[in-house]
Amino acid sequence: MSEMIRTEHSFVGYEYKDVIVKQDAESLYTDGYAHFGWILEATSTPFQNVGSVTMKFKRDRKIRNKAELTRLQRQFESCVTEIATLERSKIMGASAVAYIIGIVGTACMAGSVFAYQADMLPLTITLAVPGFAGWIIPYFSYCGLRKKKSDKVTPYIDKKYDEIYEVCEKANGLLTK
Repeated sequence: MSEMIRTEHSFVGYEYKDVIVKQDAESLYTDGYAHFGWILEATSTPFQNVGSVTMKFKRDRKIRNKAELTRLQRQFESCVTEIATLERSKIMGASAVAYIIGIVGTACMAGSVFAYQADMLPLTITLAVPGFAGWIIPYFSYCGLRKKKSDKVTPYIDKKYDEIYEVCEKANGLLTK
């Protein structure tokens, strides 16, 4: 009689997670999630979110220390969100100031045009000078304010990256136990 040869396959149940991230944070999530037991399956670019990537992960459902890994993963995600917020804060205030100066310059230029149409030449010149200045100054104010805010925020961003590395190191330690 012929013997039946059986190959034994162990069953592994997976849990799945889809994450939508900005393209510039893709490598951070790829590297970070690996320390929480996640394996990157695929990435895709969604049509509605330009500049974003959908990342598909999976991991063993019966992974050891799952509760602690989940807590550390939330801490990781929180740090990444804070970094993105700090990065945005570099340009938000500078943009607002530049827009306001530009709008005031445009209002002065509009007043200058109306004064010209009313044959008020001195008022036209008086309003045109701040109008042109209001179109030139926003660029320089934006650059200066952005640099000032960037210098102020960069140490906080570096601290958040250090915190991410510590969290990933702890998570990796839990996986290898």
